[in-house]
Amino acid sequence: MMTKLLVANRGEIACRIFRTCRESGISTVAVYADPDAGALHVREADEAVRLPGAAAVDTYLRADLVVKAALDAGADAVHPGYGFLSENAEFARAVADAGLLWVGPPPDAIEAMASKTRAKELMGSPPLSAADVTAADLPVLVKAAAGGGGRGMRVVRELSELAGGLAAARSEAAAAFGDGEVFVEPYVERGRHVEVQVLADGHGTVWALGTRDCSLQRRHQKVVEECPAPGLPAELVAELHAASVAMARRVGYVGAGTVEFLISPDGRAHFLEVNTRLQVEHPVTEAVFGLDLVAWQLAIAEGAGLPAEPPPAAGHAVEARLYAEDPAADWAPQTGVLHDLSFPVEQGGPEPSGRPGLSGRPVLRVDTGYGPGDRIPVHYDPMLAKVVVWAPTRAAAVRRLADALRRARLHGPVTNRDLLVRTLTHPEFQAADGIGIDIGIDTGFYERHIDELTRPAAGEEHAAVAAALARAARGNANENGNANENGNGLPGRLGAWRNLPSQPQSKTYDGRSGAAHEVRYRTTAREGVRFTAEGLPGVRVVSVAPDRVALEVDGVVRTYAVHEYESDRADGGGQVYSGRQVYVDGPTGSYALTPRPRFPEPQTRHEPGSLLAPMPGTVVRIGDGLAAGARVRRGQPLVWLEAMKMEHRIAAPASGVLTALHAAPGAQVEVGALLAVVREEQQESAQEST
Repeated sequence: MMTKLLVANRGEIACRIFRTCRESGISTVAVYADPDAGALHVREADEAVRLPGAAAVDTYLRADLVVKAALDAGADAVHPGYGFLSENAEFARAVADAGLLWVGPPPDAIEAMASKTRAKELMGSPPLSAADVTAADLPVLVKAAAGGGGRGMRVVRELSELAGGLAAARSEAAAAFGDGEVFVEPYVERGRHVEVQVLADGHGTVWALGTRDCSLQRRHQKVVEECPAPGLPAELVAELHAASVAMARRVGYVGAGTVEFLISPDGRAHFLEVNTRLQVEHPVTEAVFGLDLVAWQLAIAEGAGLPAEPPPAAGHAVEARLYAEDPAADWAPQTGVLHDLSFPVEQGGPEPSGRPGLSGRPVLRVDTGYGPGDRIPVHYDPMLAKVVVWAPTRAAAVRRLADALRRARLHGPVTNRDLLVRTLTHPEFQAADGIGIDIGIDTGFYERHIDELTRPAAGEEHAAVAAALARAARGNANENGNANENGNGLPGRLGAWRNLPSQPQSKTYDGRSGAAHEVRYRTTAREGVRFTAEGLPGVRVVSVAPDRVALEVDGVVRTYAVHEYESDRADGGGQVYSGRQVYVDGPTGSYALTPRPRFPEPQTRHEPGSLLAPMPGTVVRIGDGLAAGARVRRGQPLVWLEAMKMEHRIAAPASGVLTALHAAPGAQVEVGALLAVVREEQQESAQEST
């Protein structure tokens, strides 16, 4: 029996495993890299061991350091979580060789399946040879042989792009998993990504726990998952289950794993890979089957056997992954302080399964590795939380999840929340309840709809009015001390105010839409302070309080909650200043606004053609042969940045001459740092003529 477990991971999956350990009476040990010293998973563990350094390759991917940490802390078992070393057979052997209990499949099974190339050969569908790819094979997918999560993947549609795709995938895979091996396979257009959760004990019992649909992916990163996969014919589900169980038996699999398939539009199942670990999306299976998969992992590692048959499935569960990323900045990962991350409270079933009792009411579950006030680091995955809802039907689960995301308070870096809400409310997604393969959800969903799903939210100008009036109300309250409030939520007797309309006041806010909003308003102290917004036809101020404003817009009253925080902001030159950020949550959406200061900070100016780092990160490489004076073409990749386990290309904005190159491989850069300067051809010709 294990008594103390070390989780060789970080973030929400470490917190998730700790929760089951607490319920099972098992002490817990966290490991942490330096940027994670105060992280939630460290705070929730009973003990923690430092892994010196910041980058994953120096910390969480160091098997020797993790095993030593377990021994130093007196742990008797190790759970790998997912990602990092979770599919590393040598790590599993090192854990066992150290006399520790390994919570995962046998190393030989990991070795057989964790490399996607060897798994494909074992399943009778070997990958393509990169050297033999021809135009007739296109499009193809370059894919990391180890790990997952969309890292180390590139779609290649032209032969001329193959070499670059291979290099980029190798670099990204090495940074994320410590293994740069990649392979090539045919790319199926408009396929459905369907997977089967398997759970096997050491006594010969193997469960196939339904299906999950993970087709909604952006850049091969799963965004929305659900269980069961909607619309699959019963005979196809039986085929997928049989293939998955056979695979597990063939390699002597023990523990939790996932067999992934791509279903082509003609209904054929193509084997993709086996993930020899717990999946990010495991909560939807837990909800539908009423299981705690982590508890079963622990029990199986201790030698327990599974019942002959799994519990019956009930209802439907949908999961949305909430990422700190900015759609307006080409989905660049975002860092900074997370001021608030809270969701509507839902009374429901037991954790961690999130499945209710007899009431049949929807149940909300949130798995996260962050709490209010935590800083999101640049070195790791940008996922903030997984938000899961179970309900008796798919329609009810989808509606409840969309509502929970819409009502959530997410105050901090930009997220993909709007994308998630619009996805869940999109007619094509909501209609996917029929029987059949082609029901509207497939891997091309975002390619078809991304523009409409990422348009700026309407109503930002009204949010700016609410922000300005709430700030004015806070100023009034501060000037007049603790005053009683009158019926419209304002201080009742403000001695400094005259019973006459004031001169117009103004405040300007910059929105994340890129628009600037100047708000003009007046105050009148007759019968308490009243505000009047100016310049917005159809808008009437109903009530104002320091943290809440009600506006009537075209005859409809809407209430906005307003919160203001100190926040870091960059000036575009790598210099960071302390400023303020306002978050306004209302019925039409949530908005982040930056108030313009009366006396702006001096800003670093850059010459035209300057390329600035869109995020903090590490320069992993620069283009071959690049140096000051080189000619470049528009769109040519110049610098590659690695941030949050993803690689980002910085391309030339125009054709011309590279007049400066400040980036160097291995350099750490802050957001806004100057990387290079490209002088455009027209500009260069004009300078030569003078």
